[in-house]
Amino acid sequence: MQFVLGLFITLAIAATIGLGTTWMAVTQGAAYGGITIGAWTAWPKVGTADIDPYARAMIARSGELPIGSGDGVAFYARTDDVGHPLDGRCEVAIGGITPQARYWTISLYEASGRLVANSMQRYGFTSQEIVRQADGAFEIIASPRARPGNWLPTGAVERYVLVLRLYDTPVGVGTRTGRDAPMPSVLQRKCT
Repeated sequence: MQFVLGLFITLAIAATIGLGTTWMAVTQGAAYGGITIGAWTAWPKVGTADIDPYARAMIARSGELPIGSGDGVAFYARTDDVGHPLDGRCEVAIGGITPQARYWTISLYEASGRLVANSMQRYGFTSQEIVRQADGAFEIIASPRARPGNWLPTGAVERYVLVLRLYDTPVGVGTRTGRDAPMPSVLQRKCT
C-alpha cells in the first residue's frame, strides 16, 4: 500500500511539473529557434514546415496566422531594451531604423493577443505612413496621453506587446545580430 501511495505521489508531482512547464512554454513564448535582437524576438521557422512543437502549440492557442517564411518575419517586444515589462501607463519611445524590408508594420497588442482598445482607434503604423526624420530614422511614442508626431495610444493597459512585422525581407533564420538586422530601440521613459 505504501508503494502504491508513493508511486501515486511521484506521478502527481511529475504530471504537475510537466504540465506546468508546458503551459509556461506555450503562454510565455518559449519556442525554439528564436532570434533575439535587443528587446525584439522572432521565430522565423514559425511559418515553415520546420516549426517546433512549442511554437505550433503557441500558434494553435492564440489562433494567430503566422507569416510564411517567404513573406517575412514578425518580431515581438514584451520588454524595453533593459528588460522592464512594457507598461501602458508609461511613455515608451520606439525609435531608430528597421531592417531592410519592402514594407513593415508595428502594432500594439494586449498580452492576451487583442489590439489595445483606445478612443483614437489607432493600433499601429506602417512604413508608408510614419513620419521620419531627415536621416530616415523615426520615433514612435507609445503612451496613455496624446503626443505630437508618431503617437500610439496605450489605453493605459497594464502590459502590452509590440509587434514589428517585416514583409519581403532578407531577415530570417540566418540572422543573429543587430548588425544583420538593425532593430528599433525600445526605451521606457516616465510613468504616470
